[in-house]
Amino acid sequence: MKRTWTIIAVVDVPASFAFYQSLLGRPEASPAHSHFGQILDSDGTVLLCLHRWGDHEHPSLMSPDARSPGNGLLLFFRVDDFDQALPRARALVTRLDEEPHVNQNTGTREFSLRDPDGYFVTISADS
Repeated sequence: MKRTWTIIAVVDVPASFAFYQSLLGRPEASPAHSHFGQILDSDGTVLLCLHRWGDHEHPSLMSPDARSPGNGLLLFFRVDDFDQALPRARALVTRLDEEPHVNQNTGTREFSLRDPDGYFVTISADS
């Protein structure tokens, strides 16, 4: 099996870690390091990696000033607890970028919001 590890650069790994844990309904935990953390599913699958801007000299993660965070990137999560994810999301942000609706392409319910670093995040029902 092959898996993708999506890594995004963030300003504050622990804060973004808490945001995504809450949004995705994962149990509270702390990232492994102040500069890197992995949001894991219950089976240990990596859902998202968070990397602090500027650490380890990765060319695309050097500075948020070099490019707009989130430009050309959509984080799209399919969840099996959509009805519980919506109130979790509302508790994290002052407004949703897209209110819940049915995506005409997929036929599934979804909504969208921005994370603390400005990334566009869509939550979609798994069924």
